[in-house]
Amino acid sequence: MTNFNDTIRILIPLKVCKKNGRAKILPPADHGPSADQAQDPHILRAIGRAWGWRRRMEAGEFATIQELAEAVGLAERHVSRQLRLAYLAPEVLKRLTCGREASSVSLYDLCFLAGETWQEQAERAFR
Repeated sequence: MTNFNDTIRILIPLKVCKKNGRAKILPPADHGPSADQAQDPHILRAIGRAWGWRRRMEAGEFATIQELAEAVGLAERHVSRQLRLAYLAPEVLKRLTCGREASSVSLYDLCFLAGETWQEQAERAFR
């Protein structure tokens, strides 16, 4: 058995928060992100899905969001909200997908940024 004096304690200041409904461990504030940090896969998947839906609607495959929602088996409200991701500013999309830069807002909030000006989108998404 070890004595109390033989025990080594290591304290790592981490913060646990929820992002997109999942627990996420955040590093200390003074810790910079690594060069290989990847973007949230939920955001990437949602952006890809939104662009696919947008192309299908522009091609005339679906006339309304309701038809699209029925075809993909999701609620019309969900499809409508997620479809907005296809209309984000090019700079925001580039930073999210290619720049490996983490967004400061959740996927849900990101869906509502499409209504803002392109400059406001970048400011709010990457505060």
